[in-house]
Amino acid sequence: MFPLLNNLSPGVFLDVSVTPDMNALPGGAALQSIANGVAAWALVISLLGLLIGAAIWAIGAHSSNYQQTYTGKRTLIASALAAVLVGAAPALINFFFHLGQSVH
Repeated sequence: MFPLLNNLSPGVFLDVSVTPDMNALPGGAALQSIANGVAAWALVISLLGLLIGAAIWAIGAHSSNYQQTYTGKRTLIASALAAVLVGAAPALINFFFHLGQSVH
């Protein structure tokens, strides 16, 4: 199908590799510090959402307002999932990076 590609030897294409290193470029430590700070803020915001969602749920349940109860539950679950994602983000990134490295 591609007659020109049949004539190429395997050494024609260069092999490249990548090894992530935070110290390879200037500002790596600052970038890591920013990522840590953003994660901390995200967790604090998730905590606030969890508390607000629980309060909305309680108020809705006590006032027999099903829509407010549903909104409180949805807020509580979304905040909990956000906290899980913040905690799992480094593991997920590493998993997909290593999965990509296993492709040959």
